[in-house]
Amino acid sequence: MKDGIHPKYVETKVTCGCGNTFTTRSTQAELKVDICNVCHPFYTGKLKYVDTAGRIEKFNKKFGGGGYASLKPKKKKPVRPAPVDDDEL
Repeated sequence: MKDGIHPKYVETKVTCGCGNTFTTRSTQAELKVDICNVCHPFYTGKLKYVDTAGRIEKFNKKFGGGGYASLKPKKKKPVRPAPVDDDEL
């Protein structure tokens, strides 16, 4: 290996959003992750929606409306007849 071109390989503290911390090795001294093996649904066996930046709430607000309401056809407004001028009679 050439000297001076490779990054330092140091012990790294990894912190998850759930509060779990563990130590590994990396080129960075500290890492922050959103999800880890303690809180990931694959490892826990529990169904959990992983929401980043409120995307689920934004989707439900836009398309939710209590079920499949957004897929139902819209109600048409009744058509009013045009006003009749007295001159035309």
